[in-house]
Amino acid sequence: MLRTLLELQQLDMKIGAFRQRELEIPRQKESFNIQRNRLETELKESEERVKKLKLEQRDCEGEIEQKNVHIRKFESQLLIVKKNEEYKALLHEIDLQKKHISLKEERILSIMEDTEHAQMKLHEDKKRIADEIRKLDEECTRIDAELAQAVKERKALESTRAPLAAKVDPLLLPRYERVRKVRTPAVVPLVETNKQAEACGGCYMTVRPQIVNEIMAAKVYHSCGHCARLLYYPGNIELPPDSVDS
Repeated sequence: MLRTLLELQQLDMKIGAFRQRELEIPRQKESFNIQRNRLETELKESEERVKKLKLEQRDCEGEIEQKNVHIRKFESQLLIVKKNEEYKALLHEIDLQKKHISLKEERILSIMEDTEHAQMKLHEDKKRIADEIRKLDEECTRIDAELAQAVKERKALESTRAPLAAKVDPLLLPRYERVRKVRTPAVVPLVETNKQAEACGGCYMTVRPQIVNEIMAAKVYHSCGHCARLLYYPGNIELPPDSVDS
């Protein structure tokens, strides 16, 4: 009966390992999502750079148009003023407006050059980021497939549990179920310590000789008095294979 219980324990541990994988696998996608957000932010910043330059160019062009409107207004006033001082003042305003226009035109040339470089960089960024996001999507697809496979294998193992549990001694099974909720493995062998005494293979606390003798004689099922794990003597049992086929 203990051999069957050990088979059940191996099955439960394998199921537990799959459940752990099901928790860990999605965490890989979290790092990919962080990378995706970083790439999307980088692309947005590159796009904003181009938009900002174009907006500044439009503002400069608008200011130049306003300055030209002022110049035309002042030039029309030149035709009607009679005082020399007023004439000179208008010429000064016209010259001032033209200087402002010259500065804005220089800025526009600089903006156009910056815009060209920013657009080239944006084009490169779009291509590079699209490629990186594609790779991230492929990794996420792979992770989803890995998770689906893990769930499938775990469910296949779970489908074999009830028939196997039904073969376990009904006196042992409830004890095993209680222990495995808090400690894994729940069934452990007796092991020899440095003091040449037998100990629990789970917590490694020494087991009383009388209990050891009863376990070795396979007369009574015993639990460790310290950790409550079920104990067995390896020499009495042909251990099941290390793995359970799904």
